[in-house]
Amino acid sequence: MKPQFALVTALVALLALATPAFATEEVSVGELVAMAAELAGAEVVVEGELVGDYGFRNDGWMWTQLNGDVYAGQPLLEGGAAAGGNVGIGIRMPISIGATLDPPGGYRLRGPLVRVMGIWKYHDVARQGESFLEVESIEVIEPGRSMTQDVDRVTVLVGLLLVGVAVATHFIRRPD
Repeated sequence: MKPQFALVTALVALLALATPAFATEEVSVGELVAMAAELAGAEVVVEGELVGDYGFRNDGWMWTQLNGDVYAGQPLLEGGAAAGGNVGIGIRMPISIGATLDPPGGYRLRGPLVRVMGIWKYHDVARQGESFLEVESIEVIEPGRSMTQDVDRVTVLVGLLLVGVAVATHFIRRPD
């Protein structure tokens, strides 16, 4: 074996050992929360629904919440079953990436379902110890949309009846 080949091979092996071995890892939001410390600094891919509000900052970044629970896939108003609490993470992205997104989800509004790739910042010193995903790219899987909620007429009638009883009671028992 030639000495130059052995030297090059040894250098490549040393560089491979010295370089952090962070491959892009696909995780759920729940897994990211559960393994937050282990994934610090890793490039991850997560899917979920953008919810809450978009916070636009003067520094060219925007913040929002990415929920990755069962409700992101099957909202209650569309027949999904109640299955625990919400699971979400904060995400930070350049305004140029997020400016064209549909509004985030809220009451009777389903936010866009997205696939996000970014660097997981765990207790980031530059952001006062906050943990968040710094977004490098975002892909819209499903656009946001309005959701409707049917009115339960029996509940409305019972409510009106109780208001009527309260008003009648007020006038009947009213001292002069």
